[in-house]
Amino acid sequence: MKSIIIPLNDWAAGERKFHAQADLEFFQQFDNSEILDADVNVEIRVVKDGRNKVEADLHLKGTVTVPCDRCLDPVQIPVEADPSETLTPSAVEVDWDLSQAVYDFVCLSLPLQRLHQEGQCDPDTVRFLSHKERGDEEAEASANSPFAALKGLFESK
Repeated sequence: MKSIIIPLNDWAAGERKFHAQADLEFFQQFDNSEILDADVNVEIRVVKDGRNKVEADLHLKGTVTVPCDRCLDPVQIPVEADPSETLTPSAVEVDWDLSQAVYDFVCLSLPLQRLHQEGQCDPDTVRFLSHKERGDEEAEASANSPFAALKGLFESK
């Protein structure tokens, strides 16, 4: 299991910097089947004061590959986020696992609609979808309808 752990009990007050990589193996531990690949650089600046307060500033930047919402082929989406986390004084004596926070912030930085650039979707899928958009499906459904024989019943002859 690939985790992002910050050891807190081996250093006194001050600032430290850490680096981690969130790749496919990292996202698989969260059972996220939507993420097909990932390469996210995680920079962490941790400040520990003398009163058992710890703050972490994260900088997440990279790419995540997910299925395109239009053609379902893989599409690489750039992600970038700069979240902060604060640890409560009672938990400062142990190591700090930031894995869940990194996972959450990467997923939240993904756009709601994940599409290829215009013209980069699978052409066969786009062609199929364009036929459906023109109403072929609706015309086919109405022709097979049991009420199709009643069409035009009240029209004047």
